[in-house]
Amino acid sequence: MKLLRNLWLALVLVIGLVPAAAMAGANDPLFVNLTSDDAHRVNMALGFGKNQLERGHPLTVFLNDRAVFVASQANAGKFAEQHKAIGDLAAKGATIIACPFCMKHYGIKEADLLPTIKLGHPDLTGGALFKDNTKTMTW
Repeated sequence: MKLLRNLWLALVLVIGLVPAAAMAGANDPLFVNLTSDDAHRVNMALGFGKNQLERGHPLTVFLNDRAVFVASQANAGKFAEQHKAIGDLAAKGATIIACPFCMKHYGIKEADLLPTIKLGHPDLTGGALFKDNTKTMTW
């Protein structure tokens, strides 16, 4: 009897809690935090973001730490595929932001940024990150 009661309680918890936690609204924004300049990880982040953008989720990609190397026009040879993806995302309405502190740390100048990338600042970055119902992923 005790086992049956415990199973019943577990079922009630699963049914009551999982759907609310697992469901996102149809238009909930997505904030992708990208910290890597590894081409595969960048492709994963941009590809995932693209798929969600196409499903109606507003997309912001925040390039920070080593990901600022991907934002630089000086690295066009190494990141040609990623630069195209960033341009395509921006053309479809995504916001791509580069961390100014990371850029300074790695010696990347604002003039080096791809034209579709915005220089981050607290209002821009925080506004996207803390917008109601925003979901966040990191690569």
